[in-house]
Amino acid sequence: MSLARPAVLVKWLRAAGEPTRLRLLMLCAEVQGSVSDFAHALQQSEPRVSRHLKILTEAGLTERWRQGQWVQYRIASGAEASSFVRGLLAQADRRDPQLVRDSAAARASLAGDSGRSGGAGESRLGRALAGILSAGAAGAAGAAGAAGAPGATYASVLVIGVTHLELLESAARVARQCTALAPTRRAAQGARAYAEQRGFNCRVLYAAAADGLGTAALAGAGVAFDAVMLDRPLAGGEALTRALRELKSVMTPGARLWLFESYDALESARERIVEHPLARLRRLLAAADLVCERLSPIEADGQHVLAASARLAADEAAPARRSGA
Repeated sequence: MSLARPAVLVKWLRAAGEPTRLRLLMLCAEVQGSVSDFAHALQQSEPRVSRHLKILTEAGLTERWRQGQWVQYRIASGAEASSFVRGLLAQADRRDPQLVRDSAAARASLAGDSGRSGGAGESRLGRALAGILSAGAAGAAGAAGAAGAPGATYASVLVIGVTHLELLESAARVARQCTALAPTRRAAQGARAYAEQRGFNCRVLYAAAADGLGTAALAGAGVAFDAVMLDRPLAGGEALTRALRELKSVMTPGARLWLFESYDALESARERIVEHPLARLRRLLAAADLVCERLSPIEADGQHVLAASARLAADEAAPARRSGA
Protein backbone atom coordinates (compact mmCIF):
# COMPACT_ATOMS: atom_id res chain seq x y z
CA MET A 1 0.00 0.00 0.00
CA SER A 2 1.36 3.42 -0.99
CA LEU A 3 1.50 6.02 1.77
CA ALA A 4 1.74 9.78 1.27
CA ARG A 5 3.30 12.41 3.49
CA PRO A 6 0.84 14.53 5.55
CA ALA A 7 1.71 17.68 3.60
CA VAL A 8 0.85 15.91 0.35
CA LEU A 9 -2.43 14.65 1.79
CA VAL A 10 -3.41 18.20 2.77
CA LYS A 11 -2.66 19.38 -0.78
CA TRP A 12 -4.80 16.59 -2.24
CA LEU A 13 -7.66 17.22 0.16
CA ARG A 14 -7.69 20.93 -0.68
CA ALA A 15 -7.78 20.14 -4.40
CA ALA A 16 -10.51 17.51 -4.11
CA GLY A 17 -12.56 19.32 -1.47
CA GLU A 18 -14.70 21.36 -3.89
CA PRO A 19 -18.00 20.13 -5.41
CA THR A 20 -17.12 20.57 -9.08
CA ARG A 21 -13.62 19.11 -8.69
CA LEU A 22 -15.02 16.12 -6.82
CA ARG A 23 -17.45 15.50 -9.68
CA LEU A 24 -14.56 15.80 -12.14
CA LEU A 25 -12.58 13.22 -10.22
CA MET A 26 -15.58 10.88 -10.37
CA LEU A 27 -15.72 11.29 -14.14
CA CYS A 28 -11.97 10.94 -14.65
CA ALA A 29 -12.13 7.65 -12.75
CA GLU A 30 -14.71 6.34 -15.25
CA VAL A 31 -13.70 7.85 -18.60
CA GLN A 32 -10.88 9.74 -20.27
CA GLY A 33 -12.16 12.96 -21.81
CA SER A 34 -11.46 16.52 -22.82
CA VAL A 35 -12.47 19.82 -21.24
CA SER A 36 -15.33 19.98 -23.72
CA ASP A 37 -16.60 16.52 -22.74
CA PHE A 38 -16.55 17.29 -19.03
CA ALA A 39 -18.05 20.77 -19.47
CA HIS A 40 -20.98 19.14 -21.26
CA ALA A 41 -21.41 16.55 -18.53
CA LEU A 42 -21.31 19.06 -15.67
CA GLN A 43 -23.37 21.71 -17.52
CA GLN A 44 -20.67 24.30 -16.87
CA SER A 45 -18.60 26.54 -19.14
CA GLU A 46 -15.39 25.21 -20.65
CA PRO A 47 -13.19 27.94 -19.05
CA ARG A 48 -14.57 27.07 -15.60
CA VAL A 49 -14.02 23.34 -16.06
CA SER A 50 -10.56 23.99 -17.48
CA ARG A 51 -9.58 25.93 -14.33
CA HIS A 52 -10.77 23.11 -12.07
CA LEU A 53 -8.91 20.49 -14.10
CA LYS A 54 -5.77 22.63 -13.91
CA ILE A 55 -6.02 22.68 -10.09
CA LEU A 56 -6.47 18.90 -9.97
CA THR A 57 -3.58 18.35 -12.36
CA GLU A 58 -1.22 20.71 -10.52
CA ALA A 59 -2.07 18.87 -7.29
CA GLY A 60 -1.12 15.59 -8.97
CA LEU A 61 -4.59 13.98 -8.81
CA THR A 62 -5.20 14.01 -12.58
CA GLU A 63 -2.92 14.00 -15.58
CA ARG A 64 -3.25 15.23 -19.14
CA TRP A 65 -1.96 14.01 -22.46
CA ARG A 66 -2.55 14.87 -26.10
CA GLN A 67 -4.51 12.56 -28.39
CA GLY A 68 -4.58 14.00 -31.89
CA GLN A 69 -5.92 17.55 -31.63
CA TRP A 70 -7.52 16.98 -28.22
CA VAL A 71 -6.03 17.23 -24.72
CA GLN A 72 -7.37 14.38 -22.59
CA TYR A 73 -7.61 14.05 -18.80
CA ARG A 74 -7.62 10.99 -16.56
CA ILE A 75 -6.83 9.97 -12.98
CA ALA A 76 -3.10 10.25 -12.19
CA SER A 77 -1.23 7.02 -12.81
CA GLY A 78 1.12 7.40 -9.82
CA ALA A 79 0.50 4.77 -7.15
CA GLU A 80 0.09 7.17 -4.23
CA ALA A 81 -2.25 9.63 -5.97
CA SER A 82 -4.26 6.90 -7.64
CA SER A 83 -4.73 5.08 -4.32
CA PHE A 84 -5.86 8.31 -2.63
CA VAL A 85 -8.39 9.18 -5.35
CA ARG A 86 -9.91 5.72 -5.56
CA GLY A 87 -10.10 5.44 -1.78
CA LEU A 88 -11.84 8.81 -1.62
CA LEU A 89 -14.30 7.99 -4.38
CA ALA A 90 -15.12 4.64 -2.81
CA GLN A 91 -16.98 6.61 -0.11
CA ALA A 92 -19.33 8.23 -2.64
CA ASP A 93 -22.83 6.90 -3.31
CA ARG A 94 -22.78 6.15 -7.05
CA ARG A 95 -26.61 6.15 -7.07
CA ASP A 96 -26.67 9.87 -6.38
CA PRO A 97 -28.87 11.42 -9.16
CA GLN A 98 -26.30 14.08 -10.00
CA LEU A 99 -23.48 11.55 -10.33
CA VAL A 100 -25.67 9.32 -12.50
CA ARG A 101 -26.45 12.25 -14.82
CA ASP A 102 -22.78 13.28 -14.94
CA SER A 103 -21.72 9.79 -15.97
CA ALA A 104 -24.44 9.39 -18.62
CA ALA A 105 -23.74 12.81 -20.10
CA ALA A 106 -19.98 12.22 -20.26
CA ARG A 107 -20.45 8.91 -22.03
CA ALA A 108 -22.89 10.53 -24.45
CA SER A 109 -20.34 13.21 -25.28
CA LEU A 110 -17.58 10.66 -25.80
CA ALA A 111 -19.81 8.71 -28.18
CA GLY A 112 -18.93 11.30 -30.81
CA ASP A 113 -15.45 9.78 -31.03
CA SER A 114 -16.84 6.53 -32.40
CA GLY A 115 -18.05 8.19 -35.57
CA ARG A 116 -14.48 8.73 -36.69
CA SER A 117 -13.68 5.03 -36.56
CA GLY A 118 -16.41 3.67 -38.82
CA GLY A 119 -18.02 0.52 -37.47
CA ALA A 120 -16.72 1.15 -33.96
CA GLY A 121 -19.64 3.51 -33.44
CA GLU A 122 -22.23 0.82 -34.16
CA SER A 123 -23.95 -1.09 -31.38
CA ARG A 124 -26.88 -3.44 -30.85
CA LEU A 125 -28.57 -0.80 -28.74
CA GLY A 126 -28.20 1.84 -31.43
CA ARG A 127 -29.65 -0.52 -34.04
CA ALA A 128 -32.57 -1.39 -31.74
CA LEU A 129 -33.41 2.28 -31.17
CA ALA A 130 -33.13 2.99 -34.89
CA GLY A 131 -35.51 0.10 -35.56
CA ILE A 132 -38.11 1.54 -33.20
CA LEU A 133 -37.86 4.93 -34.88
CA SER A 134 -38.14 3.46 -38.39
CA ALA A 135 -41.15 1.32 -37.45
CA GLY A 136 -42.91 4.26 -35.82
CA ALA A 137 -42.23 6.50 -38.80
CA ALA A 138 -43.52 3.88 -41.24
CA GLY A 139 -46.77 3.69 -39.27
CA ALA A 140 -47.45 7.43 -39.38
CA ALA A 141 -50.74 7.59 -41.31
CA GLY A 142 -50.63 9.79 -44.40
CA ALA A 143 -47.33 11.38 -43.45
CA ALA A 144 -45.38 10.20 -46.47
CA GLY A 145 -47.45 12.35 -48.82
CA ALA A 146 -47.00 15.39 -46.62
CA ALA A 147 -43.25 15.00 -46.56
CA GLY A 148 -43.04 15.62 -50.30
CA ALA A 149 -40.19 13.18 -50.97
CA PRO A 150 -40.23 9.49 -51.97
CA GLY A 151 -39.72 7.31 -48.90
CA ALA A 152 -39.75 10.28 -46.53
CA THR A 153 -42.14 10.28 -43.59
CA TYR A 154 -41.30 13.70 -42.17
CA ALA A 155 -40.56 16.97 -43.95
CA SER A 156 -38.12 18.11 -41.24
CA VAL A 157 -36.66 16.31 -38.26
CA LEU A 158 -34.54 17.54 -35.35
CA VAL A 159 -32.24 15.16 -33.47
CA ILE A 160 -30.95 16.40 -30.10
CA GLY A 161 -27.91 14.42 -28.99
CA VAL A 162 -25.78 12.08 -31.11
CA THR A 163 -25.14 9.30 -28.61
CA HIS A 164 -26.30 6.56 -30.98
CA LEU A 165 -25.19 7.30 -34.52
CA GLU A 166 -27.44 4.57 -35.96
CA LEU A 167 -30.40 6.52 -34.61
CA LEU A 168 -29.12 9.66 -36.32
CA GLU A 169 -28.89 7.77 -39.61
CA SER A 170 -32.40 6.36 -39.22
CA ALA A 171 -33.76 9.87 -38.54
CA ALA A 172 -32.06 11.21 -41.67
CA ARG A 173 -33.51 8.37 -43.77
CA VAL A 174 -37.14 9.08 -42.79
CA ALA A 175 -36.99 12.85 -43.34
CA ARG A 176 -36.48 15.20 -46.26
CA GLN A 177 -34.40 17.52 -44.08
CA CYS A 178 -32.46 16.49 -40.97
CA THR A 179 -30.80 18.73 -38.37
CA ALA A 180 -28.87 17.43 -35.35
CA LEU A 181 -27.63 19.25 -32.26
CA ALA A 182 -24.44 17.82 -30.74
CA PRO A 183 -23.46 18.66 -27.14
CA THR A 184 -19.76 19.17 -27.90
CA ARG A 185 -17.63 20.14 -30.87
CA ARG A 186 -15.97 16.74 -30.83
CA ALA A 187 -19.33 14.93 -30.88
CA ALA A 188 -20.40 17.13 -33.81
CA GLN A 189 -17.23 16.25 -35.74
CA GLY A 190 -17.76 12.55 -35.08
CA ALA A 191 -21.38 12.68 -36.24
CA ARG A 192 -20.45 14.56 -39.44
CA ALA A 193 -17.76 12.00 -40.23
CA TYR A 194 -20.19 9.14 -39.63
CA ALA A 195 -22.81 10.73 -41.91
CA GLU A 196 -20.26 11.23 -44.68
CA GLN A 197 -18.99 7.67 -44.36
CA ARG A 198 -22.51 6.16 -44.37
CA GLY A 199 -23.74 8.38 -47.19
CA PHE A 200 -26.67 10.21 -45.60
CA ASN A 201 -27.37 13.92 -45.32
CA CYS A 202 -27.84 15.64 -41.96
CA ARG A 203 -26.82 19.11 -40.85
CA VAL A 204 -24.94 18.63 -37.56
CA LEU A 205 -24.55 21.68 -35.33
CA TYR A 206 -22.67 22.19 -32.08
CA ALA A 207 -25.12 23.58 -29.52
CA ALA A 208 -24.05 23.95 -25.89
CA ALA A 209 -27.03 23.04 -23.68
CA ALA A 210 -26.02 24.18 -20.22
CA ASP A 211 -29.51 25.49 -19.46
CA GLY A 212 -31.68 23.18 -21.52
CA LEU A 213 -31.60 21.30 -24.82
CA GLY A 214 -29.71 23.86 -26.89
CA THR A 215 -32.69 24.79 -29.09
CA ALA A 216 -32.61 28.53 -28.30
CA ALA A 217 -30.70 29.41 -31.49
CA LEU A 218 -33.13 27.45 -33.64
CA ALA A 219 -36.13 29.05 -31.94
CA GLY A 220 -34.74 32.50 -32.63
CA ALA A 221 -34.26 31.63 -36.29
CA GLY A 222 -37.89 30.58 -36.60
CA VAL A 223 -37.08 27.00 -37.61
CA ALA A 224 -39.86 24.46 -36.97
CA PHE A 225 -39.81 20.65 -37.14
CA ASP A 226 -42.56 18.06 -37.50
CA ALA A 227 -40.53 15.40 -35.68
CA VAL A 228 -38.07 15.72 -32.79
CA MET A 229 -35.83 12.95 -31.42
CA LEU A 230 -34.06 13.25 -28.07
CA ASP A 231 -31.16 10.80 -27.80
CA ARG A 232 -30.25 10.57 -24.11
CA PRO A 233 -30.99 14.23 -23.18
CA LEU A 234 -28.66 15.85 -20.68
CA ALA A 235 -31.55 17.12 -18.56
CA GLY A 236 -32.70 14.43 -16.14
CA GLY A 237 -35.49 14.01 -13.60
CA GLU A 238 -37.76 17.01 -13.10
CA ALA A 239 -35.41 19.12 -15.23
CA LEU A 240 -36.48 16.96 -18.17
CA THR A 241 -39.99 18.45 -18.01
CA ARG A 242 -38.60 21.98 -18.24
CA ALA A 243 -36.41 20.94 -21.16
CA LEU A 244 -39.35 19.32 -22.95
CA ARG A 245 -41.38 22.51 -22.61
CA GLU A 246 -38.52 24.31 -24.32
CA LEU A 247 -39.09 22.17 -27.40
CA LYS A 248 -42.55 23.58 -28.10
CA SER A 249 -40.98 26.63 -29.73
CA VAL A 250 -39.48 24.47 -32.50
CA MET A 251 -42.33 21.96 -33.02
CA THR A 252 -45.03 22.35 -35.65
CA PRO A 253 -48.70 21.54 -34.85
CA GLY A 254 -49.08 17.77 -34.96
CA ALA A 255 -45.36 17.15 -34.49
CA ARG A 256 -44.22 13.90 -32.92
CA LEU A 257 -41.62 13.63 -30.18
CA TRP A 258 -39.37 10.60 -29.72
CA LEU A 259 -37.43 10.28 -26.47
CA PHE A 260 -34.72 7.73 -25.65
CA GLU A 261 -33.59 7.86 -22.02
CA SER A 262 -31.77 5.47 -19.68
CA TYR A 263 -33.39 3.79 -16.69
CA ASP A 264 -30.65 5.20 -14.45
CA ALA A 265 -31.51 8.80 -15.28
CA LEU A 266 -35.16 8.17 -14.38
CA GLU A 267 -34.67 6.26 -11.15
CA SER A 268 -35.61 8.00 -7.90
CA ALA A 269 -34.45 5.46 -5.35
CA ARG A 270 -33.17 8.11 -2.93
CA GLU A 271 -36.50 9.90 -2.76
CA ARG A 272 -39.05 9.15 -0.06
CA ILE A 273 -41.55 7.78 -2.59
CA VAL A 274 -40.00 5.30 -5.01
CA GLU A 275 -41.42 5.76 -8.51
CA HIS A 276 -40.93 3.25 -11.30
CA PRO A 277 -39.00 4.71 -14.28
CA LEU A 278 -41.89 3.98 -16.70
CA ALA A 279 -44.41 5.75 -14.47
CA ARG A 280 -42.01 8.62 -13.88
CA LEU A 281 -41.39 9.17 -17.59
CA ARG A 282 -45.13 9.21 -18.29
CA ARG A 283 -45.60 11.77 -15.51
CA LEU A 284 -42.75 13.98 -16.75
CA LEU A 285 -44.16 13.94 -20.27
CA ALA A 286 -47.65 14.79 -19.02
CA ALA A 287 -46.24 17.66 -16.95
CA ALA A 288 -44.81 19.09 -20.18
CA ASP A 289 -48.26 18.84 -21.84
CA LEU A 290 -47.23 15.84 -23.92
CA VAL A 291 -49.38 12.73 -24.42
CA CYS A 292 -47.35 9.50 -24.32
CA GLU A 293 -48.45 7.22 -27.17
CA ARG A 294 -45.92 4.44 -26.77
CA LEU A 295 -43.39 3.42 -24.14
CA SER A 296 -41.01 0.53 -24.74
CA PRO A 297 -38.16 -0.76 -22.53
CA ILE A 298 -35.04 -1.75 -24.48
CA GLU A 299 -32.08 -3.75 -23.16
CA ALA A 300 -28.91 -4.26 -25.20
CA ASP A 301 -25.16 -3.99 -24.74
CA GLY A 302 -25.69 -4.08 -20.96
CA GLN A 303 -27.78 -0.89 -21.02
CA HIS A 304 -31.43 -0.28 -20.15
CA VAL A 305 -33.22 2.40 -22.16
CA LEU A 306 -36.82 3.58 -22.35
CA ALA A 307 -38.08 4.56 -25.79
CA ALA A 308 -41.14 6.82 -25.78
CA SER A 309 -43.17 8.55 -28.47
CA ALA A 310 -45.50 11.44 -27.69
CA ARG A 311 -47.54 14.27 -29.15
CA LEU A 312 -48.53 17.68 -27.85
CA ALA A 313 -51.62 17.52 -25.67
CA ALA A 314 -53.06 20.47 -27.62
CA ASP A 315 -52.96 18.36 -30.80
CA GLU A 316 -54.91 15.58 -29.06
CA ALA A 317 -57.54 18.01 -27.84
CA ALA A 318 -58.02 19.79 -31.19
CA PRO A 319 -60.22 17.07 -32.84
CA ALA A 320 -62.46 16.99 -29.79
CA ARG A 321 -62.94 20.76 -29.90
CA ARG A 322 -63.78 20.66 -33.61
CA SER A 323 -66.31 17.85 -33.16
CA GLY A 324 -67.92 19.72 -30.25
CA ALA A 325 -68.31 22.78 -32.41
